[in-house]
Amino acid sequence: MKKLSWFNKTMYFFNIVLAVLTFLAYVLPFLAPKFFPFLSVLTLILPLFLILNGLYFIYWLLQFKRQVILSGLVLLLGITFINKFYKFSATDLPREEKDFVVMSYNVRLFNLFKWIQDEDVASNIRTFVNDENPDILCIQEFSHSADIDFKVYKHRYIFMQGDKIKTGQAIFSKFPIINEGHLDLPSSNNSVIFADIKKGKDIIRVYNMHLQSIKISPDVNEMSENIDEVNQKKSLVVARRISRAFRKQQQQAEIIMEHKKSCEYPIIICGDMNNSAFSYVYRSIRGTLQDTFEEAGKGFGRTYNFRYYPARIDYIFADPKMHVKSFTDFPEFTNSDHYPIMTRLSMD
Repeated sequence: MKKLSWFNKTMYFFNIVLAVLTFLAYVLPFLAPKFFPFLSVLTLILPLFLILNGLYFIYWLLQFKRQVILSGLVLLLGITFINKFYKFSATDLPREEKDFVVMSYNVRLFNLFKWIQDEDVASNIRTFVNDENPDILCIQEFSHSADIDFKVYKHRYIFMQGDKIKTGQAIFSKFPIINEGHLDLPSSNNSVIFADIKKGKDIIRVYNMHLQSIKISPDVNEMSENIDEVNQKKSLVVARRISRAFRKQQQQAEIIMEHKKSCEYPIIICGDMNNSAFSYVYRSIRGTLQDTFEEAGKGFGRTYNFRYYPARIDYIFADPKMHVKSFTDFPEFTNSDHYPIMTRLSMD
């Protein structure tokens, strides 16, 4: 440190603070949010930590300073996290007759409350689904208000809840549904449904989840970087709200984990998790399943219209017995606050 200028000493101090926070974020996916709810918020910004550590690494490397070791070590330890945030190459294997396509999409009640100034949102979504033609379609925040009937799907399971405003989950399938049901999530308007789908000689269980929302505005005004007292208090309120949501998500994840233990079929879990791929909830629900974006996607895999940040909070997890042949996201299809995601699978 003696050979560093006062500016570099200051830079290195913040580098150390960043390294400590990044290490904490690395550990948090292995720790239940109920024990460290406030710290769990760090998992949402782990990609930002990785980027900043990368900039520090370049900064010290250009000066041939040994301080480069700290950021280099942080990046080396976090190399397994990078694939969850950004994929450099995609997989798109040839189509075969045995392949089947699964799509997941949070449609935000088909724009029931006119969040988007477009009268054709519902019909746009229907046209999009018809064009992409998935074999299994999982919809979150489904609503009958738009009077949309996906007629190509002869088999469906729709679970609605709520008093004045009915919202729910839906699974549409071209293959027969031989069993169906929903999981009760205590003290929540969110839900998880499942359907056992018979495809040829195989039976596949599909879970469609919509976990507790952290209620962050897409325009990130709530996450303002201003340091005045009002915004500091507001940021604290937001952080506390997120930590409460994480605790509830943990409970919901544990319900899913317990329910799937008794399933004897290959499993697909998809839907809106409302949490990042660096979280305890993600790690718990995924378990030994394959993240289809990690297996075959490309780029950031952005699934939520969060300004300035490529948030990925919607997922399709596939059983290890399945082969992930392609993954597609649709960040240009802006008819909801979420973007649809789709994967092509086959049974090994």
